[in-house]
Amino acid sequence: MLWSGWGDPAKAAGLPEPVLTLLREVLGVREPAGPPATFGEVRLNAAALSPLVLSDLGEAVGAEHVRFDDDARIRHTRGKSTPDLLRMRAGDGSDAPDAVLLPGSHHEVLEVLRVCARHRVAVVPFGGGTSVVGGLVASRDGFAGVVALDLARLDRLLSVDAESMVAGLEPGLRAPQAERLLAGHGLTLGHFPQSYEYATLGGFAAARSSGQASAGYGRFDDMVVGVTVATPRGAMEFGRAPRSAAGPDLRHLVLGSEGAFGVITSLRLRVREAPAVKVYEGWRFPSFAAGTAALRRLVQAGPAPTVLRLSDETETAVGLAKPGELGELDGLQSGGGCLAVVGYEGDAGDVAYRRERADGILSEMGGVPLGPEPGEAWARGRFGAPYLRDALLSAGAVVETVETACFWSGIPRLYDAVRQALAATLTSGPGYAPLVMCHVSHVYGTGASLYFTVVAAQIGDPVEQWATAKAAVSEAIGLAGGTISHHHGVGTDHREAFAAEIGELGVDILRAVKERLDPAGILNPGVLIR
Repeated sequence: MLWSGWGDPAKAAGLPEPVLTLLREVLGVREPAGPPATFGEVRLNAAALSPLVLSDLGEAVGAEHVRFDDDARIRHTRGKSTPDLLRMRAGDGSDAPDAVLLPGSHHEVLEVLRVCARHRVAVVPFGGGTSVVGGLVASRDGFAGVVALDLARLDRLLSVDAESMVAGLEPGLRAPQAERLLAGHGLTLGHFPQSYEYATLGGFAAARSSGQASAGYGRFDDMVVGVTVATPRGAMEFGRAPRSAAGPDLRHLVLGSEGAFGVITSLRLRVREAPAVKVYEGWRFPSFAAGTAALRRLVQAGPAPTVLRLSDETETAVGLAKPGELGELDGLQSGGGCLAVVGYEGDAGDVAYRRERADGILSEMGGVPLGPEPGEAWARGRFGAPYLRDALLSAGAVVETVETACFWSGIPRLYDAVRQALAATLTSGPGYAPLVMCHVSHVYGTGASLYFTVVAAQIGDPVEQWATAKAAVSEAIGLAGGTISHHHGVGTDHREAFAAEIGELGVDILRAVKERLDPAGILNPGVLIR
């Protein structure tokens, strides 16, 4: 993973000339005054851990698995939000951990937590490092230091129960590794978020991830049937049956807890048979409202496609629905409107049945079939948008995403509220309004998720510029009845809005859980709750 950007540096994408023209002439973007910092120019604070603490940590995981060199510290600094990347590109490594630990077992994770609780060292559980909500920056107040607990060595497929369609896996597995291991048994998770190439199974669970094929496979928290967790007070294991009426489901204390209550050390996940057939195609709708109505009708009538997403007019015109072909700024060369991507995965009979059913509904709702090319183009470029963000930052733009969700009846109000908040706070001058794009990314019988991408000219300090916009958008989401996060999580960026969303009593409940599981408060302090 590139330390100051996304993914493989060899895959860095340039910007087509039509996009550069759009940035200059429509958004007022100008090249930055100077180049980004190099790796050797990143400023790090001196490591704060004492020799005694380092010795005790070495006994817990093995001295060779305690790293405090600059390379390890920089590569475990923050996540991959736009503010995170802007700070790294400015050479600011002030949030770097004092050491990086690589435990190799559940027992070693428990030992690390005991050592850190004894010495009051904050612990940041670290998977793929892909958080975009400030989920990897622990508060140092009152602590002797901060360590990143990298779970990369916990990377095994533990078991496959083909009869129950359940697999046991360790949390440090990156998604592609997990898919390769499961493919050897003819199985898949079917979980393909945009972070797929680098994110880990533990991270998916800790942040309640949702993949691009969620219409067919469900969210990641739907897949978790069992979980083992290490805490400073000992281990917890939940999930002995598919469903249970034996009290509240304590798995949900862990799912979405972002490492604040414990460290996931193994997962039991529902798996599916690997699909024999994959079909992706495009549909055009005359407006975002018409397309949204069609998606609602389709998902409520069922059976749902595996992939179902809808770009608004702006995202369709710019071509962001097909990142690999960005620059075709002509609304699919077909008269504008909105692009829907509809995908089917399964055996041939199942795909044919669902496709025939969906075709009838989408046509009845005003959709025009575009054939396989738009869907296949989306599938080819589905993991490419983060690389595009790096190129836009280098060109002098500020670019970031906002995601939320609400019930179907509230979608128009939420859509307008977020767009207006972004336009009001990121307009850089006369005639230079930001480019605000949106798509419906996940659908349910009762509602949907909206995923916004905004591009604007950098004005002054872009970190502060985005902080102002983010505060306005968070307020707008709350007032419009949306949730502060559908699948990115809370981290530190959404903490205050999350507290407002669940109320004072809800926050007190979470604080009580944390105090019981983590009395010294060492687990990701400042993340999720204060």
